[in-house]
Amino acid sequence: MDEIAVLIPCYNESKTIEKVVKEFKAVLPDAVIYVYDNNSSDGTDEIAKNAGAIVRYEHQQGKGNVIRRMFSEIDAKCYIMVDGDDTYPATNVKEMADKVLIDRADMVVGDRLSSTYFQENKRPFHNFGNSLVRGSINMLFKSDIKDIMTGYRAFSYRFVKTFPVLSKGFEIETEMSIHAVDKNMYVENVVIDYRDRPEGSSSKLNTYSDGFKVLRTIFRLFRTYRPGQFFGIISLILVLLALIFITPVVIEFVQTGLVPRFPTLIVCGFAVIAAIQSFFAGQILKTIYQKNRQDFEMDLYHATSEMNDKLNK
Repeated sequence: MDEIAVLIPCYNESKTIEKVVKEFKAVLPDAVIYVYDNNSSDGTDEIAKNAGAIVRYEHQQGKGNVIRRMFSEIDAKCYIMVDGDDTYPATNVKEMADKVLIDRADMVVGDRLSSTYFQENKRPFHNFGNSLVRGSINMLFKSDIKDIMTGYRAFSYRFVKTFPVLSKGFEIETEMSIHAVDKNMYVENVVIDYRDRPEGSSSKLNTYSDGFKVLRTIFRLFRTYRPGQFFGIISLILVLLALIFITPVVIEFVQTGLVPRFPTLIVCGFAVIAAIQSFFAGQILKTIYQKNRQDFEMDLYHATSEMNDKLNK
């Protein structure tokens, strides 16, 4: 088992990968640097090997697929995940690793948004999107994570081995953040510097399509992790709509004794029935979710025991 493993997912980062590997190797000389190449066509893998990294491959395209492979194959006391685009300096990596190894944090978030991100990043929609995602998740999940979509993080062994990777692409960072909050993991924030990509290096993130994927992921995970609230909101909306449309019908019936808008009355009745169904569906799913939480705590216990067994061998 490695003491510290630096994980670098890469897709066509030939212009920057050598600098990233050497920079992290200089700050963490005892760490093992792993570069996972995701179908690069520009020789990223060879450059990484020559720089001193262990290079492995993931042929399913997408950052989420690469991280799934990394997490399943590598055992370490502390994992450092960083992008290969040279946007994250290694300056703060020792502090992040210490929070895992000494303070026993489960996830350490490299917080760009509290430092230089908005000055360095020249894409205004990216800036807006990061703020929107951070605000949405912290509101929905009652959390205080400073940077949801950062690609610079540190993890404990038990986080990595109990995290079910479902996303295939860049929405993986959002999934990690929500998983940590929902499972009551110990999360720390470390303010880091951020620098924009060097000239000639292009981002693989599409502002609009990947942005919609992230928002869809938030919607899906809110439904999964907070079913009582999710279906309760739907139930409340249906009841309010039924009340709005049935009020004139009731007033007219009180005044005349007649119900001329009979179709409206029927639709409102079905809306109330749907609201009741939604409410009880949420309660049933909430019970199932609580049972899953109990099972997860046992998985967490087994992951911790497994790590201790490997350390004792």
